[in-house]
Amino acid sequence: VQLQACGGGLVMAGGSLRLSCAASGRTFSNSGMGWFRQAPGKEREFVASISWSGASTFYADSGKGRFTIARDNAKNTVYLQMISLKPEDTAVYYCAASGDSYSYTDHTWYKYWGQGTLVTVSS
Repeated sequence: VQLQACGGGLVMAGGSLRLSCAASGRTFSNSGMGWFRQAPGKEREFVASISWSGASTFYADSGKGRFTIARDNAKNTVYLQMISLKPEDTAVYYCAASGDSYSYTDHTWYKYWGQGTLVTVSS
């Protein structure tokens, strides 16, 4: 599975962005997906995950109520809709595929990673 993330950019606090992650390969529709982020000088942290069917989603506390993960298996794409963005959301955002039907909060369980897309939220 190859992953290509896009949709990042510069936005003012309170604004919105939608990240997309396009996947190639036959295993996408059978794979759990996750979004992670890494701010400068910090460790990579979990943002959201979604099971292969989309029936199960999970969010880090930092994004609950503001972030929504979704997927379109027909388009081999997973999305992260972000609203009410805060300066502390500034980071490089990565999408990842687990390679199995489950999604995880631990980044070490993900086999495939996109290149990342930068989100900058100004105050």
